[in-house]
Amino acid sequence: MSTVKRILWLTVWATLALGVGTAAHAKLNIVTTTSELAAIARAVGGDLVEVKAIARGDQDPHFLEAKPSYMSAVNRADLLIYNGLELEIGWLPLLVQGGRNPQVLAGQQGNLDASADIPILEVPSGMVDRSMGDIHPLGNPHYTLDPRNGLIIAEAIAARLQGLSPENAALFSRNLKSFQQELQRHIGQWEARAKDLRGRRVVTYHKNLEYLASWLGLVVADYIEDKPGVPPSPRHIAELVDHMKRDGIGVLLYANFQDATAPERVAAQANARTLALPISVGGEPEIATYIDLFETILGRLEKGFGGR
Repeated sequence: MSTVKRILWLTVWATLALGVGTAAHAKLNIVTTTSELAAIARAVGGDLVEVKAIARGDQDPHFLEAKPSYMSAVNRADLLIYNGLELEIGWLPLLVQGGRNPQVLAGQQGNLDASADIPILEVPSGMVDRSMGDIHPLGNPHYTLDPRNGLIIAEAIAARLQGLSPENAALFSRNLKSFQQELQRHIGQWEARAKDLRGRRVVTYHKNLEYLASWLGLVVADYIEDKPGVPPSPRHIAELVDHMKRDGIGVLLYANFQDATAPERVAAQANARTLALPISVGGEPEIATYIDLFETILGRLEKGFGGR
């Protein structure tokens, strides 16, 4: 073989070897619908994944616009992780359709409904129609606000990553174990801190704090919305204020992306205190991880119930 041919062959083989090496070390591209799912996916995937959340932590995930940039992200995804229970019903189907990515279609390895193994609260037992407000026929979708469900979600993500990248299965398993151990340790600490909250009665704005209340033992006595997703009537507000005065309910909770006008008005009339809670990772600048989220929520509740 001539020197020129030998150099050409070496160049070809080096190029092929470089391509194989790059592919072997390429990161999995994960798109999640919410920032909580993104935070858990990052913890489990570690350095082997790139993760993009569609909804920011300071946005209401019920109401997003299906932007072309989101469709482009879905198009490039190896794995799409979504909350499910119709939380994203108004925009996710449009993103999947516009993304034109067969890997993330329902039933494919790249499609993960994070709610699949979660014990769901408030599943309606009868017929559901729009006259009842924004009722989710599959149950309450805000399950990430119980950190015990984070353990379940992490396990599902790890299993799916292991299927997509079996050569890295051991690393995903180690990351999962580390995340679950840390989260379980914090859950024990949070539950000990929250023992004085158990049985405390609160009013909330919307039915998005049920999992948090169930975990901590808070009793949701009433809502600012008389129907989920429907602005309250003056009559309902007056009845709510009377209820809070009569039963001595002194704390009103709402998500920090919700308009504070109605909570502040009700609290002023009922001689109560409002607490705006971040309910998503990234909901406030210092909340970068799933554990940060609950540290912030517990601190806010402890301060808000002080002296109540």
